[in-house]
Amino acid sequence: MSWDSLTMYSQGLDFFTGVVESVPDAGWASPSPCAGWTARDVLGHVGTATAMGAAILAGEPVEVTRIEPPGDAVTGEPGRWWAQLAATARTAAAAVDDLERVVESPMGPRTVAEGLSFPAVDLFLHGWDLAAATGTAVELPPEAIAFTVEMFREVPEDVARGPGVFGPPLPVGPEATATARLIAFTGRDPEHG
Repeated sequence: MSWDSLTMYSQGLDFFTGVVESVPDAGWASPSPCAGWTARDVLGHVGTATAMGAAILAGEPVEVTRIEPPGDAVTGEPGRWWAQLAATARTAAAAVDDLERVVESPMGPRTVAEGLSFPAVDLFLHGWDLAAATGTAVELPPEAIAFTVEMFREVPEDVARGPGVFGPPLPVGPEATATARLIAFTGRDPEHG
């Protein structure tokens, strides 16, 4: 992959944090573009994955647990909960000195570069989901779109699409923005909200 996944991960943390900070208190109960999930569930999913990623980067053992609904993972005030997780993730990412170092992940051994690719994409896509849940329009940065498209090229179709991952692509009109095209490509309705 030609993009630096560590840089994209750090930018993804910033992007997602910006969206979290814009969510009004009443917005956490809003339905998201992710079927059956509220905005709080999106936050819980991303926060749980971010905590796990930070532990992996720090070389700590990780136990994969699924909390249903994912919003139940969020404790206290959602913005503060996320800020603490994001700070831990930034510290772990800043300590990375070798993107080719192999770490243990839930998917088996991976280089740090490989291991950060999907979480980076997740931060941008779920940032869009969170914004859409609260009726806020956001455009993904061009480099995040290019990184996501490149990552998708490396993932077999049967792995990338299915329950809990990405749905089948949805059609968009010729005037669709690059963000809307990517969102539709991942099976989300770019008109949600």
